[in-house]
Amino acid sequence: MLARGHWGIENQLHWHLDVTFKEDASRARKGYAAQNMSTMRKIALQAVKAHSDKRSVRKRLFRAAISQDYLKELINNLKF
Repeated sequence: MLARGHWGIENQLHWHLDVTFKEDASRARKGYAAQNMSTMRKIALQAVKAHSDKRSVRKRLFRAAISQDYLKELINNLKF
């Protein structure tokens, strides 16, 4: 039973990384670029998911891209 819950969470993470961030289409391949970009995507996803409003993850990312105030709000609410 625990394994199913773990894989559900794992699959959801990979789905967001692939669909929202298009990670599979990434061209970063030299040196540590792929690992660095993967880490940055995971941090961004964590920041967006931690924020509580009625927008989808994609809409939150778009709003953060066009509004510095919203981006600052996301970053300030991030907890490690």
